[in-house]
Amino acid sequence: MSRRGLLAGTAVASAATVTATVAAAPAVAGPLVRVAQPTVASDRIATARLAAPVALRTDLYERLGTWLAFWSANSPRGWSVPTELAGQADPAGEAFTLHAIRVVVDDQPVDAFRADRVDTAHLATLASLHHHFGQVTVAAGGGLRVLDGEPGFTGSAEQVAFAVAASRQLWGVRTADAATWRHRVGTADAASRAGWAAFTRTALRRGLRTDTH
Repeated sequence: MSRRGLLAGTAVASAATVTATVAAAPAVAGPLVRVAQPTVASDRIATARLAAPVALRTDLYERLGTWLAFWSANSPRGWSVPTELAGQADPAGEAFTLHAIRVVVDDQPVDAFRADRVDTAHLATLASLHHHFGQVTVAAGGGLRVLDGEPGFTGSAEQVAFAVAASRQLWGVRTADAATWRHRVGTADAASRAGWAAFTRTALRRGLRTDTH
């Protein structure tokens, strides 16, 4: 079975432990009561153990499993599937901040991504999250914070800052800026829906140095 299939299968199995809290309907007319969203409490995301258990909204938890499969499928062949993640959820379970991804290389555990390490793997992992999430920010200390939501280019300051950095550091277009990056990294408009998906995928592979296979 491929690394992508193994990760996706584990994510589905883990998501079976879903708990939901539903607000009781008021007996009389009054303000609308918000129904709490289902959450998953788990110590894993797909194949990767979590350094500390989290409680996440179901859709965010499942999207993280899909993201991790994507990241792994585009990582070097000599790396195992991710074995551990370090990260934390916000109290409402609506956001997750990633601090580290650990894999096994030649029977040794390796930090493939660390929030406090500024390198191409950091930019690559940021790209992979932009590929799967509509809202991604770099938190204090370099942690990568995501909120659930459909991916796509919105022109947010965070997306543009990432795109300019990727254009300069991964494509070598040193003069790229907020106004010009999207027309200088390929034949398609990188800010279109298909173009953004291709741009972030290529940035991931360039950052992890797997764009040649």
